[in-house]
Formats: sequence, structure tokens, C-alpha cells
Amino acid sequence: MATNTEQNAVNEMSKENGFHSHDHATTTAKQRKPYDYGGNPLAHINTGESARLPAFGGEFQPGLYKIDPNRKFANPAPLGLCGFALTTFVLSLINLNTRGISEPNIVIGAAFAYGGLCQLLAGMWEMAVGNTFGATALSSYGGFWIGTAIILTPGGFEIIHELELNGPLPFFYSFGFYLMGWFIFTFILLLCTLRSTVAFFLLFFTLDMAFLLLGIAYLLPFEGAPQAGCLKAGGVFGLLAAFLAWYNALAGIADSSNSFFVVPVAHFPWSDKGRQERGKVDNSDSRGDQTEV
Repeated sequence: MATNTEQNAVNEMSKENGFHSHDHATTTAKQRKPYDYGGNPLAHINTGESARLPAFGGEFQPGLYKIDPNRKFANPAPLGLCGFALTTFVLSLINLNTRGISEPNIVIGAAFAYGGLCQLLAGMWEMAVGNTFGATALSSYGGFWIGTAIILTPGGFEIIHELELNGPLPFFYSFGFYLMGWFIFTFILLLCTLRSTVAFFLLFFTLDMAFLLLGIAYLLPFEGAPQAGCLKAGGVFGLLAAFLAWYNALAGIADSSNSFFVVPVAHFPWSDKGRQERGKVDNSDSRGDQTEV
């Protein structure tokens, strides 16, 4: 056992070096973990401690992702998908001249409220949970439906009336340009789904074809009306896109707590999930470290 004299000598030596064992304990105590204010919903950080999930249309994620367990937001993707699906469904039936209805007046309310506002909100919530793709897509298509409703509102902004003062062609051409712009945008999103799931890819493929065919129908009018064949073909692809949107929404809603079955989404064989199922090398962790530094 050390004597008092020896202990005093050790203490004096510690003082000379500017260090005390008590000070060390105090410093360690001060280096506490910062308080987590309920989790940062904007954070999307791969810590390497949890599994990264494969692409999934129900989360509107075309690539590997990790759900933040501390996030305070529910999955907003099904809401946006359903808003898009219903509005597209109604307008596509009108494009097909179903029951002789060819005027799109009835879709204006859904375009403003459900396909527009609700989908735009879902896109903003996707931004909050860190899903860049979902935020860009849902917010953009929400804006598309609001913009389309503004164009089609009778007597509102008088857009159609002003363009048709000298005939229908100026409106047809202008609306065709508008649809072609959305075709290009959707094609960009389509490229990001090539490594996801079949259901997710087909949603954007059918939607892209709908925009293309509808754009052609208005750019190549026949006898004072949009080209009927392309208009109906665009309506068919629009219906397919609507049902695929509902399908992906169901995949995001249905789970073991509320459904007796799991909705199949069919991963592409070259996707990370497909490669894993075939026993190929899994590079998901390395890819996650590179993309989320």
C-alpha cells in the first residue's frame, strides 16, 4: 500500500503535468452523446449497423434505402400513388370516350384536390423522410395535375379560349408541347427504375407511353380534333398506369398487420435483390457508403 508521502508525490507530479484524475473523469462525463430530439427526419445516413433494403415501389424508392427508425413520418408514398391513380383513371376513361363522355370537366376537381394537392403534400413529406426520388416524382406530378386543372378550368384563366380565338390548332399544339415535356421528364424518372422492381418500372413505362401518345395526338390533329387513334392508345396506357399506381400503393400499405397476403413486386434479376437471390456478390454496403457520405 502506498504511503501518504508517496501518494502526495504522485499528486504533485500530476499537477506539474497539468492533469488530474478527477479532471479526466469530468472531461469524460462532459463528452456525452448529444440529445436526439426525436430523430432528424431529414437524415438519411447509412451507419452500416442496419440492413439496407432493396428497391420498392411501395416506398417509392428505386434503389437501395434504409428506413430511419427514429423518423416521425409514416410512409407518404401510397397517398401520392393513390391520388395519381384515381385522377389518371378518370381522365383516361374520358380520353377513351367511355360512355360517350369526351369533355374533361369532371376531372378538374380531382386534379386540383386529390391528384394535385394531396400528391403535392405527399411529395413534400417524401422530402422530409429523405427520399429524393419520391419527393421529385410525387411533387412534380402533383404540380402536373394542378397545372392541368388550371388549363382545363372553363372560364377560369381562359387559356383555351385565348388560344382558340383563331381556331383549335394553337391550343392543340401548345398542349402537345406541354405533354411532350412531361414525356421527357417521365423518361428521366424511368431510367432510375431500371434496377428496381417490375411493378415499379412498369408504372413509369406505361405513364411515359401515355404522355408520348397523348402528345402526338395533340401535335398531329385530324379534322379539327386530336388524332383519335393516339388519343385512345394514350388512354389505354393511362389506365394501365393508374392500376399499376394502385398496385404499388397496395404494396406499400399491406403488411402482416392488415393483410392475409404479401403483394408480389418481382425484382429484376439484375437488381441487388435479384442478384442476392441468385447468389451473386452483394455490393449494397459498399454502394451505400459511396452514396451517403
